[in-house]
Amino acid sequence: MDFGLSEEQQMIVDTTRAFVERELYPHEAEVERTGHLRMELVREIQAKAIEAGLYAANMPEDVGGAGLDTQTWLLYEKELGRANYALHWTCVARPSNILLAGTPEQRERYLFPCIRGEKWDCLAMTEPGAGSDLRGMKASAKADGDDFILNGTKHFISHADIADFAIVFMATGEEQTPRGPKKRITAFFVDKGTPGFDLRDGYRNVSHRGYTNAVLEFNDCRLPQSAVLGEVHKGFEVANTWLGATRLQVAATCLGRAERALGYAVDYAAEREQFGQKIGKFQGVSFKLADMAMELKAAELLTREAAWKFDQGTVTESDMSMAKLKATEVLAMVADEAIQIHGGMGLMDDLPLERIWRDARVERIWEGTSEIQRHIISREMLRARGA
Repeated sequence: MDFGLSEEQQMIVDTTRAFVERELYPHEAEVERTGHLRMELVREIQAKAIEAGLYAANMPEDVGGAGLDTQTWLLYEKELGRANYALHWTCVARPSNILLAGTPEQRERYLFPCIRGEKWDCLAMTEPGAGSDLRGMKASAKADGDDFILNGTKHFISHADIADFAIVFMATGEEQTPRGPKKRITAFFVDKGTPGFDLRDGYRNVSHRGYTNAVLEFNDCRLPQSAVLGEVHKGFEVANTWLGATRLQVAATCLGRAERALGYAVDYAAEREQFGQKIGKFQGVSFKLADMAMELKAAELLTREAAWKFDQGTVTESDMSMAKLKATEVLAMVADEAIQIHGGMGLMDDLPLERIWRDARVERIWEGTSEIQRHIISREMLRARGA
């Protein structure tokens, strides 16, 4: 594995960082203070991102994306991750890769409009009673002739308020396994405005202001067979095939924010004077900087190794879980220590540190909690011993 960046990769990093600093940073204060991302601002930045070739860059080249390999894609995600989450996710959208699993007709209706910036998607798995335990979902879809009838509730559904459609996972039966019965899951496309599909405001979140969540309710929502994504009862297979790298995406965006926070801490330690010298000269500060840099490097190496393995076809669940776990926990540590180095100023909203600190909290919960990641890592180790 070569840790150096190719000329193309360096160009993507430089282009993305320049875009983030020029087009996203100036609007962070507005989004943070209002908790709202204006649609006119979204459209303005979206047009610039499309012109710069940064929009939907996660998609393959043959469908209109940038065709980046996983390593390069995560370098791009890391740079975007430096900014307010709502700004970079909404204005420089990366449609869900699961859309690639659609039929040619579904691609025309859902995938390509998302790539062109005409539509947004949202993914609906989580339920009030089933978070990490997706097999415990109660929302269901029952066959009725050639149609399916959907009933149930999903919550914590990110940016569903602006999404034109949802990709919804529903229980469609049970199967017997050596460990007892397990739900069969099917994925469906559900257009906003479909009778029986209602959306209401979600919860106010301490992390990622401007990036909304919603509650999705299904009451005898009738869908045709053509709304199934993939095969009936094969929703987990579709998810596992197309959503595998989302943990690495989380890791990469966390690295970007952690690097930004560390930069503020180093600059402050080199400039701030107390007791007649720069505070970076005190071991209490200098050792913090050393630990922050070391842990950040470890998280980046884990993430880049997993990305490299992903492209080689050798990545394991444990590789991706280690990267996600380490990067999210390092972000929390770096953000906290950066504030400590700044003292009281670190908690003021003149700087982005208090936002990065708040935003870090959700990263250890979504896309699989830290406990779930540790379970995956340890399970892989024990299975190798037959346990």
